[in-house]
Amino acid sequence: MDCKGALVETNGDMDAAAEILRKKGAATRDKKAGRAASEGIIQSYIHTGGKVGVLVEVNCESDFVAKNEAFQAFAKQLAMHIAAASPRYLKREDVPAEEVEKEKEIAAAQMEGKPAAAIEKIVQGKMEKFYGEICLLEQPFVMQPDQKINDLITETITKTGENIIVSRFVRFQIGA
Repeated sequence: MDCKGALVETNGDMDAAAEILRKKGAATRDKKAGRAASEGIIQSYIHTGGKVGVLVEVNCESDFVAKNEAFQAFAKQLAMHIAAASPRYLKREDVPAEEVEKEKEIAAAQMEGKPAAAIEKIVQGKMEKFYGEICLLEQPFVMQPDQKINDLITETITKTGENIIVSRFVRFQIGA
């Protein structure tokens, strides 16, 4: 019904309707964000060949959702993504300040000779790309690169009707 309503609202424009649905999902996520997510699962994934393994803790509000196939499939996809994309941190706030400063210095050094205003914008763009590479929540989802992990979480929140939080993960790799 939400899809139909969005299509009616946009006079059949699929792209505009999709945008409305994404905004509605984000509003739902924000509304549920304050609710406690004390249930969930720890999902494991061992990549073919046994050289890469992942454990990820995904929390939700109820045991009912934690046992739901859709929630478990989401957690499995998340573990597979972590194995493939090798994020180092969960979110940008987890990146140590020294590492952020070092990356900013490198980006600024590459822009030597450009106007200060341009350098600032370019460095900001390079930092967004940096976070998108190393922070799980900001990475493009490997199975659907046009969707970020945060968007996938929002979509799952909309489907389950509960707050979902990726609490932590660990990725093991032989020889790394």
